[in-house]
Amino acid sequence: MKVTQCLWFDKDMEAALRFYTALLPGSSLDWDSTLAAESPSGPAGSVKIAGFTLGDQRYMAFEAAGRPDAFNHCISIMIECDSQAEIDRLWDALGKDGRYEECGWLRDRWGLAWQITPKRLAELMSDPDRAKAKRVAEAMLKMVKLDIAALEAAAKG
Repeated sequence: MKVTQCLWFDKDMEAALRFYTALLPGSSLDWDSTLAAESPSGPAGSVKIAGFTLGDQRYMAFEAAGRPDAFNHCISIMIECDSQAEIDRLWDALGKDGRYEECGWLRDRWGLAWQITPKRLAELMSDPDRAKAKRVAEAMLKMVKLDIAALEAAAKG
């Protein structure tokens, strides 16, 4: 059994997938096609479909008219970063023409929600010293873009 996430774009799917796969190392656009049959979203050939890989995750995407719901926070793509430079690079690229939100979240220009987070955050938040974990959580909750040095400083007290 394989699990694949699926994203439904109402327009510009190809541009989004080219952007995502160029931005993230180990990513690829694996295939693309159109739906050969008529569907509720349009005539045969009007619905675009693609398979792609972001890092170590497989996705499928399609572009069709009549998307029932916009992307929302119930589904997001989280990228765990090793360094602040990596966080800064992804934050700037994905957030351009989108919207920055609190706690390391942003919306890209297509409305997809992303969480750009340091790997170190999970370690700090799960520290057995719950007072330390609380300080880290409180610091993170005040941030927009996550700052590793500031999270480490909060952990130290």
